[in-house]
Amino acid sequence: MLSIKSLNKWANAHTYYWLDVLRVALGVFFFIKGINFISQTETLVQLIEPLKGFGGTMLVVHYVASAHLVGGILIAFGLLTRWALIAQLPILLGAILINFVGVMNASNLILALIVFAFTIFFIFYGSGKHSADYMMKMGY
Repeated sequence: MLSIKSLNKWANAHTYYWLDVLRVALGVFFFIKGINFISQTETLVQLIEPLKGFGGTMLVVHYVASAHLVGGILIAFGLLTRWALIAQLPILLGAILINFVGVMNASNLILALIVFAFTIFFIFYGSGKHSADYMMKMGY
């Protein structure tokens, strides 16, 4: 049976510094995207323009910015990594789907797909041995 405990055991036995660097880079990427969305709210509103008829535009704007900011910090430090990454999934799915509903932007689509792939990987891999989660678990 595949459980979080068995995934953590496997990840801790197969930890590599480059994976930690990749996790930190993913967290920093989300954090910078959150800052961009806060400083350029109009850009985000324009991005979700095709979904305007569904309502809740400002709710989406606030969710995206705060999830990226807080989630980015948590992911970079490796604290509650899986939960922070799960919170990114609706945003990433929206970033992928928006290219098919609105105007297709190939570079944005490729970037969203790459970030989505890394997010899925780290949801299963976890934060690894060099993270706040691991230090708290070990009692450092």
